[in-house]
Amino acid sequence: MATLNKEIQAVLEQGQLPCEVAFELAKKLKVTPRQIGNACDEGGIRLSRCQLGLFGYGPKSEGKHKIVQPMETVPQELADRLRAAAGADGISCLEIWRIAAELGTTRLEASGAVEALGLRVSTCQLGCFPRP
Repeated sequence: MATLNKEIQAVLEQGQLPCEVAFELAKKLKVTPRQIGNACDEGGIRLSRCQLGLFGYGPKSEGKHKIVQPMETVPQELADRLRAAAGADGISCLEIWRIAAELGTTRLEASGAVEALGLRVSTCQLGCFPRP
């Protein structure tokens, strides 16, 4: 765990770990993204710049914490796939990533579709939410 913490410390940006960097680090170290998230929790390190645009972009108190915007018109195939993948508690980050990759759209665009459809992102791969 000490090695993991040292590796995380080495890639922090302004004291925070951007989501994309967390995933690159997980791949490099052959650990799960959740292990990176857990190590950040234990070390009091905030994750930033969620790849779905949901958090980490500015002060939440000013409403600048997220950049995702609801998609104006959601393509039918994307809407169908997202709705099919959503459960009673919402849709996971991992499912959004998978669907975006399969349909050749960006993660942020897929997240915008989720917002437009009124779905809720239920689980973050890094463990940022939901919080017990």
